[in-house]
Amino acid sequence: MPLSMTAFARREHSLASGQLSVELRSVNHRYLEASFKLPDSLKPVEMPLREQLKKRVARGKVEVNLRFYPAQGGDSLAVNTERLEALGQALDQVRATLLDSAAPNAMDLLQWPGVLAEADTDMDAVFESMKALFADALDDLIAHREREGKELAGLLRQRLDAIEVIVTDVRKNAPALVEAFRDNLKAKAAQLSVDLDPERLEQEVVLLAQKADVAEELDRLDTHCQEARHVLTQKGAIGRRLDFLMQEFNREANTLGSKATNTDTTQAAVDLKVLIEQMREQVQNLE
Repeated sequence: MPLSMTAFARREHSLASGQLSVELRSVNHRYLEASFKLPDSLKPVEMPLREQLKKRVARGKVEVNLRFYPAQGGDSLAVNTERLEALGQALDQVRATLLDSAAPNAMDLLQWPGVLAEADTDMDAVFESMKALFADALDDLIAHREREGKELAGLLRQRLDAIEVIVTDVRKNAPALVEAFRDNLKAKAAQLSVDLDPERLEQEVVLLAQKADVAEELDRLDTHCQEARHVLTQKGAIGRRLDFLMQEFNREANTLGSKATNTDTTQAAVDLKVLIEQMREQVQNLE
């Protein structure tokens, strides 16, 4: 089933030690690019979660926002003196360089990541809960991708239907082009008061018909439609394969336009290019 690269998911979970939240946002991207935003207290879980994400998502730019809000109240608050001392040394260096810099107050220092900690928090339990919560949020993200992917696949199939109708119409009208060539040559000869040798006339008609023959392009367009429909039934990342097919579709539409000898075929080529561009835009959102 096709997957969209655009999706959103959010999950929260309450523990005795505090509140956990996970927020996932993904948009289209050529490769998988994951960015994590999380407090220092949750850093140990970043790599396991990255690996978990890679196993489920093949493409897309994914923003991961992890939060842990410790429970308030009680005598559980503790100051990480080592972190505070390191922060003080850094501030001394700043003031030595920028003499007019203002000193932060105590509340500012307490709000610095890692300075204020929960003295009795079982962080191992927090980590395990965060991994489980992340897995649930990732399930939601994949489900969102599947729903949007299904919608995109439906839109692509509609365009494929329209392309096949155009190809059928052009192929059906192709025999009439030969008669049009013949009538056009006869009309020009009559205007010039020239007697055309029937054999020479047929040679010219055949030559013009060969130059305007688009059967090969129409056959390839049909083949590309069949292949696109087949790809849409495949599992996993299919966006790049469809993107390649869009290039092939466009090549045949351009050739059809360059060979066009009447307004109907020219309009058909234009209509094809519009449909192909619409598909290409949708394909950019597929994993």
